[in-house]
Amino acid sequence: MGLLTHKSLFCLFLMTSVVFILSWFLVLRSTGPHHSVDISILPNSKLFALSYNENSDNSSAMSASKDKEEEATWNKYSKNCDPKKQVLKVYMYDLPSEFHFELLGWKADGKSVWPDVRAKVPEYPGGLNLQHSIEYWLTLDLLNSELAENSSGRSAVRVRNSSEADVLFVPFFSSICYNRFSKLKPNQKKSTNYLLQEKLVRFLFAQEEWKKSGGRDHIIVAHHPNSLLDARMKLWPAIYILSDFGRYPPAIANVEKDVIAPYRHVIRSYIDDSADFDSRPTLIYFQGALYRKDGGIIRQELFYMLKDEKDVHFSFGSVQKDGVKLATKGMHSSKFCLNIAGDTPSSNRLFDAIASHCVPVIISDEIELPYEDVLDYSEFCVFVRISDALKKNFLINLIRSIGKEEWTRKWKRLKEVEKFYEFRYPSKDNDAVQMIWQAVSRKVPAMKRKLHRARRFSRTIVSGQGEVMSVDIPRNFW
Repeated sequence: MGLLTHKSLFCLFLMTSVVFILSWFLVLRSTGPHHSVDISILPNSKLFALSYNENSDNSSAMSASKDKEEEATWNKYSKNCDPKKQVLKVYMYDLPSEFHFELLGWKADGKSVWPDVRAKVPEYPGGLNLQHSIEYWLTLDLLNSELAENSSGRSAVRVRNSSEADVLFVPFFSSICYNRFSKLKPNQKKSTNYLLQEKLVRFLFAQEEWKKSGGRDHIIVAHHPNSLLDARMKLWPAIYILSDFGRYPPAIANVEKDVIAPYRHVIRSYIDDSADFDSRPTLIYFQGALYRKDGGIIRQELFYMLKDEKDVHFSFGSVQKDGVKLATKGMHSSKFCLNIAGDTPSSNRLFDAIASHCVPVIISDEIELPYEDVLDYSEFCVFVRISDALKKNFLINLIRSIGKEEWTRKWKRLKEVEKFYEFRYPSKDNDAVQMIWQAVSRKVPAMKRKLHRARRFSRTIVSGQGEVMSVDIPRNFW
């Protein structure tokens, strides 16, 4: 009986050991060929070795094939995820010409709402109108993208199918509409500017593309601080392209959602500039309106502080008569050009200074700058807090302390970055038009993330008429 018990225990132990060893082998095998297994320790090692090697070879081949497949898939989708490799696809609404080129005096021929830019490009009104002409240049670039054979240097292309687009562009020339059509004409109860904004809101709200996203993937340009004044509170989910946020509530326009675009400079660019530190006799230059409301009151105080400095030019000026010509000459012969807050945090004076290679001195605490997420303005500008600028002798002493070497570094950097602020047609690689499209591209991932998150709890249903609809599921649905 004792012998039987010992034998039984021995058999049980042997079976348990075999099962344990086999189980351990299967676990090791399931981890794939990346683990080294000493098969010689297993029973019937030759048989197991043959089986393992065959499976290992098959597994290696399958693994290599899978790796190549995954790499190809990653390469395919990573291109869509990398804004540096991806050209922005833009759907542009074919709005009636009254919203865009007709505001410039162009008349549609009935065949198309767009001018034939291959034959003649309608001109934008000159003078100060030009500084807010951003939507004009962006629209021309999209029209040209369908004609250009070479897409090199292009950051955006027009697509005809809205479902293929990253963003949807609304070609309303809001700035010139405000500048020229905001006053009542005889027998008008509402201005053309107001009426067009009303029409635009009705048009967009009726579009399936707007309904689908709530407008979040739409691009609307309102560069003049007073443009789109009557519609901005209704269209705010869209990405705005603005000059600054001075006249917008933070919930309506902000640096996370929207894009800051440069003004188009008014004075002439300094071509072949060799006017170095010693060749520019004026230390500080400012010419413009001295009496402004809001934050611009600082201009008056600085005027009285600096007006008696012998190498400082600080005076009233405008574009009237030879104003632009005089400003061009003054900036081209000055080391530093003041950019002081006016009615709003920004002004065209900064971009005139950049075009003149006159080191900008920015005195505007609330200013937002174009492309600042990729461009370090401290490399070519001087920043001064308003509270410091108003201290006696602070500003003049600070500027005088900047020596030739530091100024020259900023001057050289100005000549490198000036192309980022040049508007032209046809657009060129990394000019202002392409830089703005790139800035829009950088907003797209966050915008799409919000859209996708908003659709988490929506379900697609089919109506009785066979129409596909997407509805939101209530929070307590489950």
